[in-house]
Amino acid sequence: MKIVSLVPSITEALFDLGPTEHEVVGRTKFCIHPKDKVKNVTIIGGTKNINIEKIKALQPDLILANKEENIKEQVEALMNNFKVTVTNIETIEDNYYLLKNLGKLLGKEERAQLFNLKIYDILNQAQLDTPVKAAYLIWRNPYMTIGSDTFIHKILTEIGFENIFKDKTRYPVITTEDLTEADVIMLSSEPFPFKEKHIDELKAFYPDKKIMIVDGEAFSWYGTHIAKCEHYFKELLAEIHSLHI
Repeated sequence: MKIVSLVPSITEALFDLGPTEHEVVGRTKFCIHPKDKVKNVTIIGGTKNINIEKIKALQPDLILANKEENIKEQVEALMNNFKVTVTNIETIEDNYYLLKNLGKLLGKEERAQLFNLKIYDILNQAQLDTPVKAAYLIWRNPYMTIGSDTFIHKILTEIGFENIFKDKTRYPVITTEDLTEADVIMLSSEPFPFKEKHIDELKAFYPDKKIMIVDGEAFSWYGTHIAKCEHYFKELLAEIHSLHI
């Protein structure tokens, strides 16, 4: 079976569950893991601007898309010619079933289950003693954060943070003034590539707050990725513990 994946974290999961006789023949330019394997797969554009003609040329048996990461009209156009499965991952449970279904598809049920158990284990182990109020920023100019109906929010909450924007939904635009309540301000490495200079910008407003760059992939890549973040979460939480917030 020839598969085209339009979702970076799903591409990673397909390779992690393999190898199989099923072949990933197409991916987006943002599908960067696992590096040594994706380099041999045809790029069919970005997640938001897929090249439909390139996909047609690959003649896939299945296309895997995502409600949030891909554009509805582009995915619907592909549905005219191909079998398309659209995923929607907002919770840890959604992720569990994503891996379970991919395992079934690839004939790798046991391997998928091992990844699921590992993910639950990591999230159970990585826990703050008391909730720490956090703001998680994904964009700059304007600043954007995450509401309670996002996968990032679920991961944050699982490991003991309290999202100060939990009463919002999706990805609201905020101002620097809205960050007053946060004990920790997290600047994600993606989709906007926050850097040290952006910490300094916010330090001008909040010199006493902990402002840090966090690994966006650890919080937003569903699929198998969290199973590889045990060390990262432990280090992150150790850093937070040391602040005595």
